[in-house]
Amino acid sequence: MAPMPVIDRGFGGSHIEYVNRWFNEIVAPYRPRAIVFYAGENDIDAGKSVARVVADFDAFMARKTQALGRTPVYFISLKPSKLRFAQFTLQSQVNGAIRVRAGTRSDLHYIDVVSPMLENGNPKDIFEPDGLHMTAAGYRIWTRAVRAALDPNTEADERRCRHANHH
Repeated sequence: MAPMPVIDRGFGGSHIEYVNRWFNEIVAPYRPRAIVFYAGENDIDAGKSVARVVADFDAFMARKTQALGRTPVYFISLKPSKLRFAQFTLQSQVNGAIRVRAGTRSDLHYIDVVSPMLENGNPKDIFEPDGLHMTAAGYRIWTRAVRAALDPNTEADERRCRHANHH
């Protein structure tokens, strides 16, 4: 994400409730200018209901507001993967609920990585052999989507730069 300064607080196997439990240690002290949030897939995989996952995210937003005020949160949609494609409907329900919330809160932004990761309704061939973790091609899709959300002028700037370089 260079040149943006990034503090990676991600941890494997995370659930939203764990992020909430450790919020005061892993989020609040850094006083971030923005939070890019990615969690929820493991929750669904562990059998938690859509309502529970969304409620846990609501609790995250409440903690964020209490500790960090209007700091914007960028929610990366739960991604479709080959391994967990049977959970796609539940993932889509979580994504839909967060997208609705983003429409009513100026401090919450929804980043859709689902659309660019699908081809003819199925996950593109952008996964490691485990069918869950993405290859570099998958992360390029994410990087484009996250950059465009964090800096809406990025793509226009890139086009302008490319155009300028041709002259």
